[in-house]
Amino acid sequence: MPRPKSLEEPEHGWPLGWSASLHEFRIFLAVERGLSGNTTSGYMSDLSHLAAWACDHEVPAVALTRDQLTAFLVSQQALGKAPRSLARMSSSLRSFLTFLRMEGGGGAGPEAIVTPPRPPRILPRTLGESQVEALLNAPDTATPLGVRDRAWLELLYASGLRVSELAGLPALSVFLDEGFLKVTGKGRKERLIPFGTGAERWIRTWLLLRPGFKPRGGELFVGQRGEGLTRQHLWRLLKGYANAAGLRAAAVSPHVLRHAFATHLLDHGADLRAVQAMLGHADISTTQIYTHVHQTRLRALYDQLHPRSGG
Repeated sequence: MPRPKSLEEPEHGWPLGWSASLHEFRIFLAVERGLSGNTTSGYMSDLSHLAAWACDHEVPAVALTRDQLTAFLVSQQALGKAPRSLARMSSSLRSFLTFLRMEGGGGAGPEAIVTPPRPPRILPRTLGESQVEALLNAPDTATPLGVRDRAWLELLYASGLRVSELAGLPALSVFLDEGFLKVTGKGRKERLIPFGTGAERWIRTWLLLRPGFKPRGGELFVGQRGEGLTRQHLWRLLKGYANAAGLRAAAVSPHVLRHAFATHLLDHGADLRAVQAMLGHADISTTQIYTHVHQTRLRALYDQLHPRSGG
């Protein structure tokens, strides 16, 4: 969907110092904070709304006041922005104001942004263990590409990798004898993730076939012409295997397999801190959402099986 006209940067840039401030902030996010292109674009999209509003009200980038920031957020709420979108926008504004303060700006700081109401917690969709088993069995392993796909599906479920991490995973980052992966995730942070014998067996089988594809680079998983697999390619393959497994394709994604990895570990007694480390979450509160999924499933199981569950 094209961005609204009011949010397009003017041909000669935003006035009142906004173009320069936003350009410097983008560099700060990408270089100093090491954020991904997608995350950086999310920040800049939120701030384009602020720039458009501020320029309409003739407010320089470095001179925003608390009252003006509040008026801007109220205007966004009046446009029908969802609580979750407003919460994300508030976070973007706080980061931008922190940056401006570090650069010597004389306007309001991050404390000027009133914390919005906490958005409702949305429990992640996940798959049952039998559904995952059907998905893993979907590729035709009589073919080299089927072996490849079985291997990356096994690894995705065994490790909880993000799809971007899987797509760019170097073959040299997989230590089969030790049963560990070394992954560089968000913020360029490295983490070690164990994986089981199921994934190991299929990766070893794939590695015997991989040279026949004449890999162009060092990625573990490559396409028919030796190119690394993209996130989009992995998504399309997964949707096809979901259909083949009799699952609703719309309910299956790489992130859903990541959720299944975390939820099934907790179902079988894993420690929450260990799951946090394997997922690469900086904050334990991000991982705690899986305990709610776990508790919901336990409650349903109790209600179904316990003879006194009905009172």
